[in-house]
Amino acid sequence: MNKAPTRQNKRATYPGYKPSEMDWVGDIPQHWQVHRLKHVALVQFSSVDKHTVDGEDPVRLCNYVDVYYNDFIRGGLDFMAATAKRSEIERFQLRQGDVLITKDLEVWDDIALPEYLAEDLDGVLCGYYLAHIRPSLQKMQSEYLFPAFRSHGVNDQCWGAANGITRFGLGKYWLDNGLFLVPLLDEQKAIAVFLDRETALIDALIEKRRCQIELLHEKRAALISYAVTKGIDPSAPMKDSGVEWLGEVPEHWDGKGIKNLRSECKGAVKTGPFGSQLHSSEMTGGEIKVFNQRTVIDRGITSGENYISMDKFNQLIAFEVFIGDLLVTTRCTIARCMIVPESAEKGILHPCHMRLQLDENLAYDRYIEILIQESGLVLNQLQIMSNSTTMEVIYSESLKEVFLPIPPVDEQCAIAAFLDRETAGIDGLAEKVELSIDRLREETS
Repeated sequence: MNKAPTRQNKRATYPGYKPSEMDWVGDIPQHWQVHRLKHVALVQFSSVDKHTVDGEDPVRLCNYVDVYYNDFIRGGLDFMAATAKRSEIERFQLRQGDVLITKDLEVWDDIALPEYLAEDLDGVLCGYYLAHIRPSLQKMQSEYLFPAFRSHGVNDQCWGAANGITRFGLGKYWLDNGLFLVPLLDEQKAIAVFLDRETALIDALIEKRRCQIELLHEKRAALISYAVTKGIDPSAPMKDSGVEWLGEVPEHWDGKGIKNLRSECKGAVKTGPFGSQLHSSEMTGGEIKVFNQRTVIDRGITSGENYISMDKFNQLIAFEVFIGDLLVTTRCTIARCMIVPESAEKGILHPCHMRLQLDENLAYDRYIEILIQESGLVLNQLQIMSNSTTMEVIYSESLKEVFLPIPPVDEQCAIAAFLDRETAGIDGLAEKVELSIDRLREETS
């Protein structure tokens, strides 16, 4: 009698095992079979697209977006309107128990995401970028086939068969001939019930841990907001700031606009060169770095691949970046900051950046970085100035007018050090919870 491999011993309940002939599976119960998908299910690739054609019947389409964002397909979804031929309606009409998978996507590891049809959907057809799979009920239970598509072995087969460079597609031949483990029908039902029960418990745990992460993020934001508006000395006497949204601040603090924190010899805010001064085609090579969005967002001085020639740098010398400058992103992903470190190479501003050069007697760069990127004080004011709840651009004149609560420099240093220490602890806890969620997800795959 064959013995189950060690990794199966915890749940080994079968009297005998046999080789599956598949490296990714190992041994399987003696009475299980391995079948190609085409032998246990009808596999169809839909020919129905989103176009409306005169003379065809009106239908609704279940598209890859519906599959991508839902675990179960039900009638309440907002399906796309289209038309189809009678023959297509007969072939691709969706019925309870059908399984749909994605077959054409931009990202290879999104291939073969499955969806289970929880009910009959009259007038709803399988859309063009999906594979429509209807199991043979004498051989394969839908409730078993659906989670089978989420298993590592099936995923690996589908991903390995997907071809493409900028868009990936799974061919029908490869899907038809994909290998699946096939227990007895009663056993398939039992496995499906077991998986539903266990995954529901895991999903509930994941949701609880997501709530923990949200609470940690809220705690982090509240800690920063309080420290940069009230300080870290609970005994400090307070005064009315004169600003409605700010309320009381410590009595010895000042309120200043960013323009008032400038270095007298340089100036507080400098925008990057306009497009006419520096075209994208001029940033493809050379020895001088252009500090771009990627550099700041990644907070990695070596990130970003934009460089210019020395001749171009000499033309744009006014936009040179210096050690200690605070760089701020001003387009798309806005108000992200980075202090230029001593290890930085010679470079200039990207057109989508501003440079702050602060008077060290008035402002500690790390404290101002926290105010801009993490406190919300800057973005809130900029949104008020622009009469907008969402912003894609920061203008220098608006940024100069932003009002900030400013303690003495030594207190700015203390607050920044306190926040760096405390937020590092919170971030560490959040990372541990994220890792625990990843481990829970692994248990369901």
